[in-house]
Amino acid sequence: MGKWQQIQKRALDYILRNEIRKPTQGVVLNEAVAYALDEDIDRPSYETANGWHFYSYLSVIQDLQKAEDERLARTLVEQRKHEQKEALFQSTSTKLTLDNLFSQIEEGQTKELPIIVKADVQGSAEAVKASLEKLSNDEVRVRVIHSAVGAVKESDVMLANASNAIIVGFNVRPDNGAAESAARDGVDIRLYRIIYDAIEEITTAMKGMLAPKYREVMLGKAEVREIYKISSVGTVAGSYVLEGKLTNKSQIRVVRDGIIVADDHIAGLQRFKDAVKEVASGYECGISLEKFADLKTGDIFEAYIMEEYQPE
Repeated sequence: MGKWQQIQKRALDYILRNEIRKPTQGVVLNEAVAYALDEDIDRPSYETANGWHFYSYLSVIQDLQKAEDERLARTLVEQRKHEQKEALFQSTSTKLTLDNLFSQIEEGQTKELPIIVKADVQGSAEAVKASLEKLSNDEVRVRVIHSAVGAVKESDVMLANASNAIIVGFNVRPDNGAAESAARDGVDIRLYRIIYDAIEEITTAMKGMLAPKYREVMLGKAEVREIYKISSVGTVAGSYVLEGKLTNKSQIRVVRDGIIVADDHIAGLQRFKDAVKEVASGYECGISLEKFADLKTGDIFEAYIMEEYQPE
């Protein structure tokens, strides 16, 4: 019988001798594998988070059979333990947001508010960073860990996720990859057009005074493909709805190369010659705005509405 067959037999004998048979009971198997490798360890907790299930054990045995020596086998075992601890941490940790900032301060879970700043121009980025860092007090330190110019990218969300930071955007928008990653990882992205609004919201969050407020609900996106000048109407953007829908009550954010150039309301929404209430994804339409007329081909219209909500 080869070395790894002996190790497998020792581990299986241990399992049978200790009546460890049903993985659904949540019994951990660190002891079995450690015993097979002649390791001397303390008896583990019977919480599933502190050990391996039966299926993990079988996978380890397969790795053991392929291992070249016992040192590599021990390395594999330690690697499995480390990966499980990382997964447990990711599943149980609470992401820092402005809505839960005060409660985390009170519970002693945080004494620092890490922030990533993205802005439309360098001057704005520096001004936002300086203003936010002045908000530090005896209970919590506000620290800008990164500031840069341009749209919020997926790399910014990855940094925020790893650092448990929030992202503050000034006159910029997240790209599609960043928005999806933030939603998946629970990263808080706050977008502003006025520096004072950012300062006020973060200050009230630090004091636990966030009142019921409004948040935007995205309805859809459209791309400007043609610009028409009509004497009786003004500037009309011949547009194609990329996703979601646009309604004639929508607010419209005009985004050009990841930078917000205007925030307006729809003045007119048309399909051919007819005024319509909404246009769905995959259809063309004509859009005129109430105030902003300096539109260009390639501009992106982000349609949204504002709804009131109570922070948890």
